[in-house]
Amino acid sequence: MKKVLIITYYWPPAGGPGVQRWLKFVKYLRDFDVEPVVYVPENPSYPIVDESFQSEVPEGVKVIKKKIFEPYSIAGIFSKKDTETISSGIISKEENQSALQKAMLYIRGNYFIPDARKFWVKPSFKFLREEIAEDNYDVIITTGPPHSLHLIGLQLKQNLNIKWIADFRDPWTQIGYHEKLKLTQNSRKKHEELEKEVLNTADHIITTSYTTRDEFIAKTTKPVSLITNGFDTDVNEKQPENDKFEFAHVGSLLSERNPIHLWKALGELIEENKEFADSFRLRLAGKVSEEVLKSIDENGLQEHLENEGYISHSKAVAIQRSASVLLLIEIDSEETRGIIPGKLFEYLASKRPILAIGPEKWDAERIIRSTEAGECFTYENTEGIKSYILKQFQRYKDKELISTSHDISEYYRKNLTEKLANLIKKM
Repeated sequence: MKKVLIITYYWPPAGGPGVQRWLKFVKYLRDFDVEPVVYVPENPSYPIVDESFQSEVPEGVKVIKKKIFEPYSIAGIFSKKDTETISSGIISKEENQSALQKAMLYIRGNYFIPDARKFWVKPSFKFLREEIAEDNYDVIITTGPPHSLHLIGLQLKQNLNIKWIADFRDPWTQIGYHEKLKLTQNSRKKHEELEKEVLNTADHIITTSYTTRDEFIAKTTKPVSLITNGFDTDVNEKQPENDKFEFAHVGSLLSERNPIHLWKALGELIEENKEFADSFRLRLAGKVSEEVLKSIDENGLQEHLENEGYISHSKAVAIQRSASVLLLIEIDSEETRGIIPGKLFEYLASKRPILAIGPEKWDAERIIRSTEAGECFTYENTEGIKSYILKQFQRYKDKELISTSHDISEYYRKNLTEKLANLIKKM
C-alpha cells in the first residue's frame, strides 16, 4: 500500500469549497490501496467554519498538526470586519475601499509573497523533514491556495528527493484577485519566479480546470493532469416540492461577481408578469457583498430576497435540491475562464436546471453544455437570460422542472479519487 503525506491548510472545521476536495480524497483513498496522512495548521484563521465536516474525517486517519503564525489574527485587532472580508475573498471595488482596506491589500500583496501563510513554510519544512525520516512516505502532496504550501513541498523535494505532487485548486499568477492586491513590478516578478520553480520541480502537477492545465503545460515540461472537483451526494432524480419559483445561489457573491443584467431581467419580469411576481423567490446562501445587495435592491428584488448568510454544507445541499433554478456566477474576466466553482458538481447531482453567467470560453460552460445541465450566458445578454427564465417558469408551472443532465458519474468523488490513486501508484 502506498503512503502519502497531504499538506493542506484547509481541513475541518474549515467550511467552504476549499476543504472539501482533499477531505473527500482522504475519505476514499484507502479504497484504492493508498494510506493518507494529513498535515494541517493547529491554529488556523479560517474565514468560514462548518463543524459538520468533522464527522467526515475517516476513522483512524493520522492528522498531524503544527502551530502557525497567522498575520490575519494580528490584522483583526485593527479591523476584524476588513480582515475577515479580505481573507474570504470579498474585496470591494477600489472606489468603495476605505484607506485601511487599501493599506491592508497593499501589505498583503507586497509583503506576504506568495500569501499570508508564508511563515508556515520554514518551520513546516524542518518538522516534516524529521517526520518523513522517521516514517516511510512514498509521495508528498501539497494543495493550494494558499500557494505558500507548495514552497513546503519544494523544499522537501530539493532536500529529500521525495516524489511530489503539486495540486492547484486555483491558478497562481493568473488568478483574478492579483489585480486587486496592488502588486509592484518586483512583487509580480517574485510570484512568477516562485510559480516557475514549483512547476519545474514537482514530479507531477494537478489542476482542477482545463484552462489552468493548458497554461501550465505551456510553462513546464513536467506532466500535468486534470482532476476536477466533484460531488459526494446521491443524484437527486425526484423533484422536491417547492411553494415558490425559487432561484438559489450557494456560495460567496463577490463585488465583481455581480450579474447586474440578471437582476435587471428578473426585475423586468416582476414588473411585467404578476403571476411571475407572485411566484418568484431569490435565495442567497453564503457571504454576499454590499455592492451585490445594492444591485438587487435597485432592481426591485428586495421583497423577494431571502439572504441566508453562511449555512452548513448539509443545508446547502438541501437548498440546491429544492430550488427551481440554480445560479452559477463567475467574475467576467479572462483570468476567471479557468475557474470551475466547486458547487457546479453538486448542482449537477441536484438535478436542477442551471443558469450560469460568466466569461466567454468559460471552463464551467464546457461541463454544463456537455452534460446538458443548463445554459450559460455572458454578463450583458439580458434578453437571452430573460428568455431562459421564462422557459423555466413555464416548466415550473407545468410541473416539469427537472434537469435532464447526463454523463455526470465521472464527477463522483470516489471515481475522481480512483484517478488520483492511479497517478500516485505510478510514481
